[in-house]
Amino acid sequence: MSRLGTAALRALQAVARRLSYGTNVFEREWDVLVVLDACRVDLLRSVASEYNFLGPVETVRSVGSSSSEWLEKTFEGHPETAQTAMVTGNTWTDRYLEADAFAALDEVWKYAWDTEVGTVPAAAVTDRAIALARARDPDRLVAHYMQPHHPFVPDPIAGDDGLARTGEESNEGNPWVLLRRGEVEADRVWDAYEANLRHVLGEVAALARNVDGRIAVTADHGNCFGEWGLYGHPMYAPVPALLAVPWATVEGDDAGTREPALAPPEPLPVSRVHGDGETERDRLRALGYL
Repeated sequence: MSRLGTAALRALQAVARRLSYGTNVFEREWDVLVVLDACRVDLLRSVASEYNFLGPVETVRSVGSSSSEWLEKTFEGHPETAQTAMVTGNTWTDRYLEADAFAALDEVWKYAWDTEVGTVPAAAVTDRAIALARARDPDRLVAHYMQPHHPFVPDPIAGDDGLARTGEESNEGNPWVLLRRGEVEADRVWDAYEANLRHVLGEVAALARNVDGRIAVTADHGNCFGEWGLYGHPMYAPVPALLAVPWATVEGDDAGTREPALAPPEPLPVSRVHGDGETERDRLRALGYL
């Protein structure tokens, strides 16, 4: 990004921190909320016809351009959170959510990390969401998958070390920096991004066959592919490519086709306190947040 672009982004971010924008998910109807991390509307629409369980893909405006902003603006101060159970692979929960504010908060990333791929497997989130739905029968359930956010599990980009931030603090080895620098083609990144979405949608289909209720499939934010001179998903950047997120509905019916294989350690680790220091920082780096 040029110096002018960086200055413009910083000015925009300074204003965005004081703005309230987007539609909070609690303003819409759902029993189960599936959050596909960093999923653009046009990405989901490009494959939706291949998945008969998905309804039409609408567009809604997110409350944040990054996971941290979305988490903070979605749950803080909303009383519905007390009747909501959340299963999440997103590591920002450790900094932005209070476990006691939820009916249950299952931070899968703390115990189901796959070091080979550098992220939380989609199947782990599915297993825990099914288990929590059956055990607790919460009024509302959130299942936050890390995919299609990179690393792109089925089709990794060469040089992707798991980091996703853009701008001056970015690590140089992530798809968005590589794309901005012209070291990888946009089509190559898009194809890998799309493959990662297909990868997680298989798990969403399995979830829909094993939980009851109205399922809404959405995203916390999108990704920029050069719009406004931006790449990836910088914080507090209220641009359409980041704030326009998909919304599709699925009717869930627990047919009992899957018995969850993954059980968390006891006691369930829901504390915001960092336990093993460097290990958790390494996980944050691998997801692109440090």
